[in-house]
Amino acid sequence: MALKAAGRTSLTDSVVEQLRAQLAEGEWAVGDRIPTEHELAQTLGVGRNTVREAVRVLVHSGLLESRQGNGTFVRSTADPAAVLHGVRHAGARDVLELRAALEAEAARLAAVRRDTHDLLRLRAALATLREEGDRDADADLAFHLAVVEATHNAAFREVYRFFSAQVHEVLVHALGDHAMPPVDIDAHEALVAAIEAGDEDAAEAGARELLRVPLATVAALTDAPEGGAAKDDGAADDGVAAGRAAKDRSAEDRVTRDRAAGADR
Repeated sequence: MALKAAGRTSLTDSVVEQLRAQLAEGEWAVGDRIPTEHELAQTLGVGRNTVREAVRVLVHSGLLESRQGNGTFVRSTADPAAVLHGVRHAGARDVLELRAALEAEAARLAAVRRDTHDLLRLRAALATLREEGDRDADADLAFHLAVVEATHNAAFREVYRFFSAQVHEVLVHALGDHAMPPVDIDAHEALVAAIEAGDEDAAEAGARELLRVPLATVAALTDAPEGGAAKDDGAADDGVAAGRAAKDRSAEDRVTRDRAAGADR
């Protein structure tokens, strides 16, 4: 795509988008030096200050790298902002399926690589989840981050951190917190036990089980894909029923703990 003169409104934004398009279409490869401010300003028909601001935006987003005295170079052609935009506009089912894939592999790796520190952190996160309640999103996220940390894979950790917040944002926007089933504490316990035992298959299955009910609930609360088959009401009802059962189990657990605490006193 050839560069063209920018319009008079939102000049910096216009230049940013055109430069992003150039990068995405391979006009400049990773490691290439892009044209100078003067050259870009002439091509785009804008002032050098506008070009400088646009370049600064792309440097901040990780696409470009400014080297003092050498110019500006391409650092990446994959725009994280575009990925973020895509996730934010994806459907609730789409993001849950993505989360299931990430967490299943994380659990498998954690079962192989976890150490004593990881197990202590998992147990602590599980205890917090029990104490904070079955709808505490922060406690639940902390638990899943502890699983990902146990993979000892820095890239996996950063990708999961990036997506996990977006997944929660999409679900809240699409469904509202009240529509999602409560956290299944027993299923979280089973996942920790599988990781502790070093059982890869059980850990992967446990991670998928944690999201089975949320996926079924989303299927029950959202329309079937355009042109696709109608949703399975039986499966949807099973998902909602399972969510209620999980909530009942969590409530029973809290009553049991309260009684035990009272007996101790």
